[in-house]
Amino acid sequence: MEKLFNSYLVKWTVLCVAVGLLVGCAVAIFLLGLDEIIRFTRNEIVYIYALPLAGLVIGFAYHYWGKEVVKGNNLILEEINEPKKPIPFIMAPMVLLATWLTHFFGGSVGREGTAVQMGSTIADRFTIWFKLNNEDRKILLMLGISAGFAAVFGTPLAGAIFAIEVMALGDIRWKAFFPSIAVAYIAHFTCLEWDVFHTEYHINVLPFMNAVNLGWTASAGVLFGLCAYLFVLSGDVFKNAFEKYIAYAPLRPLIGGIVIVIAVYFLDTNIYNSLGIDQIQLSFFVQSESHVFLVKLLLTTFTLSAGFKGGEVTPLFFVGAALGSALFAFLPLPLDYLAAIGFVAVFAAATNTPIACAIMGIELFGMNSGIFMGVACIAAYLCSGKKGIFSSQISSWAN
Repeated sequence: MEKLFNSYLVKWTVLCVAVGLLVGCAVAIFLLGLDEIIRFTRNEIVYIYALPLAGLVIGFAYHYWGKEVVKGNNLILEEINEPKKPIPFIMAPMVLLATWLTHFFGGSVGREGTAVQMGSTIADRFTIWFKLNNEDRKILLMLGISAGFAAVFGTPLAGAIFAIEVMALGDIRWKAFFPSIAVAYIAHFTCLEWDVFHTEYHINVLPFMNAVNLGWTASAGVLFGLCAYLFVLSGDVFKNAFEKYIAYAPLRPLIGGIVIVIAVYFLDTNIYNSLGIDQIQLSFFVQSESHVFLVKLLLTTFTLSAGFKGGEVTPLFFVGAALGSALFAFLPLPLDYLAAIGFVAVFAAATNTPIACAIMGIELFGMNSGIFMGVACIAAYLCSGKKGIFSSQISSWAN
């Protein structure tokens, strides 16, 4: 039986099905809970005034019970790069509850970080149960990333490529390729069985395919890349400032929460709170004001740097779509098209995953957008600097 299980086909079929089903169910529960939270709080700004207290709870929880998992996504990437020990199971429930709490009180964060951490934590249980070696464990953790990403966004092919590319740009390990695709689709369809709704985005008008429009697309991509660089830079600046001036970690989200409350009070709007899906959709139809992307960028990086939990990707969608929409005033390209390429290109540049993000663009906006998405994502990636939002990311994966 052991010999049969160790065969590539049987082993990875069993693991893909098991991981895909479990992660799909876990992410569905997370998303359904998050939808209820956003539905309950979306038209109320008053809840954000309790954000500092929520931050204090999160800070204490991670300080006393979650020190081993406070690195989040970076811990997963470190374990793939240099396997040491299984990811503590407490990562999954802690990041789930902390993300729900952050969103309930209006924190400007995303959701993919939570899904990826839950996915990898669940996947790593099979390392223990089946006594897998380090090489198999690397692939298994990537399956957790793939499944979590695919289930949370409804883009299984992009999720599969993202899991591989985020670890090893330019050095795709083909041994992990097919399991990553399989587990992504299993998790995605499992999540759909829970009646989870994924937001749909559309481009009504694509520009004509010619050198001029491709050139304008690449020019926009350069700006998206610089925006991603600013996102990463501001996150580093805020994180370093918190660590330098507030030595006691639980106080960071408390003090950060107070600053956020003051900022939201003077902004006098809740469009930057939580995911900001409504504002993302609006960017495709109404030209965004030039400051909107920058405010969301700063609020998100500040919130995450303070110690609140969630993710960066949906805020990156917001930032990119809002910037693209604002560029409609300066570039001779359709409004919804600019919002769409900004949506994926800023994400591509900030995570150093242009291939996965171009594929995501195709999954979201259709096959005809493929070349435009590729040009925008590659241009953004090339102009964003080497560092991304994942500090433990590496440029290649040594054998």
